[in-house]
Formats: sequence, structure tokens, C-alpha cells
Amino acid sequence: MNEKTGNGKPQSAAAEETTAFQNNALAQQYGGGHAGGWVGRLPSSWVPYVQLARLSPPAALFLIYFPHFFGIILAAIIQRSPVAQVLRMSLIMLGGSFFFSNAAHGWNDLIDAPVDKSIPRTSKRPIPRGAISPRAAFIFTATQAIGAASFLLLLPSGSAIYAIPNIIGTYYYPWAKRHTNFAQLVLGFCLAWGIIMGSCAMGLKPFTGGPFGGGNGWKQFFWAEPSTACLFLACILWTVIYDSIYAHQDVKDDIKVGLKSIAVLLRDRTKPFLWLSLSCMLALLYTCGSLLNMNIAFHVIAAGGSALSLGAMIANVELKDSASCWWWFRYGFWLAGGAIAGGLLSEYVLLWPAF
Repeated sequence: MNEKTGNGKPQSAAAEETTAFQNNALAQQYGGGHAGGWVGRLPSSWVPYVQLARLSPPAALFLIYFPHFFGIILAAIIQRSPVAQVLRMSLIMLGGSFFFSNAAHGWNDLIDAPVDKSIPRTSKRPIPRGAISPRAAFIFTATQAIGAASFLLLLPSGSAIYAIPNIIGTYYYPWAKRHTNFAQLVLGFCLAWGIIMGSCAMGLKPFTGGPFGGGNGWKQFFWAEPSTACLFLACILWTVIYDSIYAHQDVKDDIKVGLKSIAVLLRDRTKPFLWLSLSCMLALLYTCGSLLNMNIAFHVIAAGGSALSLGAMIANVELKDSASCWWWFRYGFWLAGGAIAGGLLSEYVLLWPAF
């Protein structure tokens, strides 16, 4: 006979309910089962594709768009660009980021589908659960990639070639999780490359020296415009921080199926690494602002805001609690992204009288 719990239900039944609740909660953590809010108003045939593209919640879209926006505003600060150009390129980059995000997540899930089947959180994603066939997922991914590529035609002449490193990195990323414990660095490179594309969108040549450019003076010894390079590296570390926390959702399952990550490598020692990454990120943000003689507002908002938001994330997240990891990923990255964007915008606004 099954013993009863305090609410009068057999322990086995209570355990099943708890498991069902946890699986349902996991499904909301980009597990593929999110169908609430505006998604529930869509035709049922569209819902699996919205889930495949991670459009609800839209964190996935904005973690791709934020670096593009950073690059646009930083280039506008360097070049004293007019507001109309900033607004136009921001909209173009948002459209391109939308299609690129859809394509990148579709490709990732297509390659990861065999592994996703064996992990509770991801087993209900559209491909593993059979809501989208691999063929349909590939067609969706291809069409979204074409859509993203079409936005390159709206950028200044010669900009499209700079997208090649990002395309290669995004293509490789699903396999990086099988090849190296530092897959977060690969992802960070792919996402931070948006800064380079944002600079290109504004007509700013991202490479000033080395084989890609021909800068004058001390800048000729650097492959990239120094302040752009600092922001690029800072964004890589930003990604490493929030995605390492995200990876802790599945660390036990990843170990079983042989996937690699910083979370798998460090496990209980992850937080000291995250604190070190945050310190380096803040130093890079400070250097970025100092190279361009930015006002104190940039440092307070961008570096200070990132320190508070990411510091709170690292200090408070429970890495062994999947729900805690998801909550801090879902909300914490917005604060840091908003802080960097706000710091750059504050500097741009303060420069308006000089235009």
C-alpha cells in the first residue's frame, strides 16, 4: 500500500504530479513547449516554428540584436553620425537579426535533435517531439538564412564579406558543444560579431591595420579599431557569463550524453570563473570608453550597470537549480544589455551639440 502525504494523496501520485510540474516548467525554459501569451493566438500550425525560433520570450532575438545595436551606436559616436542614419541602420539590423536568429536557432535544433530527445528539458522541442520534421526544419532554416542575407544588400558596399566569419561560426556552433568545453566562447564570438556588422552598417571600417586595413599612426598595429575591439571582447565575456549559467540547467544530462561546456568543465567551480570574467568585461568596457574620451555617464551606466546586474546574477543564481538558472538568464541578461546600450546612447546624446 502506498503511504499518503499530508494532503491525503499517495506518495507515488504526489511524486508523479511533482515530476509533471517540473517537466512543464522545464518546457518553458526554451524547452520547446512555450505556447502562452501571444503565441496562443496564432494558428496552431505556426506555433512549432515560433518555438523552434525561440521567439517567445524574445530573449534569443535580442541577445543577437544587442551587439549589432552596440556597434551602430559606437560607430555613430566615433563618426558623429546623424540621428536619421542611426535610426535607419538600427531598423535594418533589427530586421536582419530577426531572420538570422530564426535561422541560427533552427540550425542548432536541427543538428541537436538526436541529443535533445534524451534530455528532459529539450525533449519536447518541435523536432524531437515530431511537431516539425527535419526536412521542414531545414527548409525553414534555409528560408530564414536567405531572409537574413537579403538585409546585407541594404548595407554599404563591401559590408557583406564581413559576415563570413559569423556565418562560419554559427554553422559550427552546434558541433562545438561536442568538441570543446569552451563552446560558450564560440557562441560569444558569433554574437559579439554583431558589433562588427553594426560598425559596417554605419560605414565605419572595423579593421584599421593588419591584412584587413591600412590605418595610420599607432592604429596600424591593431587589426581592429581599438575601442571596437574592446567592446567586442567585452561582449564575448558577457555571453560567456550568461550562457554558462544557462548551461547549468542541463549539466547532469549533458555529462550523460557527452556534451561539453564551461558548466560541465567547472561544475561547482563555475562562479569564481564568472567573477573573473565579469572583472575582465568591466575592464574592457572602461578601456573602450577611455579610448574615445567618453563622459562619466558611459562608465556609470554601462560599466556600473553591468557590474550590478551581472554581479547580482552571479551572486544569487543557484547553479544546481534549473529554474534559478533559467530565471537569471531570462531576466539578468536584459539588464546588462540595457546598461551597455544606455551607456552608449548617453554618450551619443551628449555629443549632439557637436554634430
